[in-house]
Amino acid sequence: MRNLNYNERPILAFWETTRACLLSCAHCRAEAMAEPLPGELSHEEGKKFIKSLTEFGKPYPVLILTGGDVLMRKDAMELVSYARSLEIPVAMSPSVTPNLTLERMQQMKELGVRMVSISLDGAVAATHEQIRGIPGHFEQTLDALRQLVALGFHVQVNTAVMRDNAHELAAIAEILKQIGVETWEVFFLVHVGRGQNSKELSPAECEDVAHFLYDASAYDLVVRTVEGPFFRRIIKWRERDELNRQIEPERVAAHYHLGNLYHELSTDLVKRLGKAEGAPKAQTSQTRDGKGIVFVSYDGTVYPAGFLPLSLGSVREQSIASIYRTEPVLNQIRNAEFSGRCGSCDYQDICGGSRARAFAHSGNPLAEDPACAYQAI
Repeated sequence: MRNLNYNERPILAFWETTRACLLSCAHCRAEAMAEPLPGELSHEEGKKFIKSLTEFGKPYPVLILTGGDVLMRKDAMELVSYARSLEIPVAMSPSVTPNLTLERMQQMKELGVRMVSISLDGAVAATHEQIRGIPGHFEQTLDALRQLVALGFHVQVNTAVMRDNAHELAAIAEILKQIGVETWEVFFLVHVGRGQNSKELSPAECEDVAHFLYDASAYDLVVRTVEGPFFRRIIKWRERDELNRQIEPERVAAHYHLGNLYHELSTDLVKRLGKAEGAPKAQTSQTRDGKGIVFVSYDGTVYPAGFLPLSLGSVREQSIASIYRTEPVLNQIRNAEFSGRCGSCDYQDICGGSRARAFAHSGNPLAEDPACAYQAI
């Protein structure tokens, strides 16, 4: 995928199939609700959009069906079947609700869905359920993860990191290892939707968490970040400085001037899982919001990413390929035409900062990312 021309095609196309969801998550980007909103793409409009993804040419983007809760759409499995008939790879991101039955999981598997992502936002019930808003949801989530792993899916856990759960990250990593989850995708909170009421980490704390995530990836766990592209700089640093295997947290903390949060998390990780024996599996690429990634909302509006609500047009009026390739702001993002610290940073291309967070804080998708500590400390 690294050799793809991101000016011509994304590798991931997210479709928010609906905003309907039975959960009430405190940080929900979509501000999901129990019933679908008016204007949702119809079944035929959904198929038209899916078909339009073939205009990018092969390899087709991975279509990620999300929400709300994708399983709140009665035609969800028909849409999966249609995409697979066109040889478009499909991943799904359902909510853990009564809709996610074993029968539904088996159907997803039979239709050719290889990857499923589930959210886990705490290592204990109190934390996860405070964020997710449903009593008993923690154990339901663990049960769903075990079932998905047993069925042979590539299982990804999504964790939104914020003040409320940052201290539990090592314990979450232990849970993922115990269950057999392959990939951990950590979302650095952006103040959009209901997430405006949640507490973001400071730039220094983001730096601590990013270094911890690099450590966690040495436990045979693929680690990626969302809206935390500074993680790529950390990977470069750790590989460059060869502080990447069997390293004591004290040495890493001293070398990079890290704070108490890093020391607490990495010490806890070693206590729980022992010293890492493998090579880190932290993943990096030069994608970012609008570069290799595109997002289509429930009503067909196209955004650079799910956390960046800057309208670029609608798939009801224009093909997704045309919007992706010609929209001026996307070309500016892909060309790293940033202002502030991101504009002068020597990591402006491999990182580029969170365009969503820049937009949320300043209204300018090309501004600097206020969560990055580089050049700010």
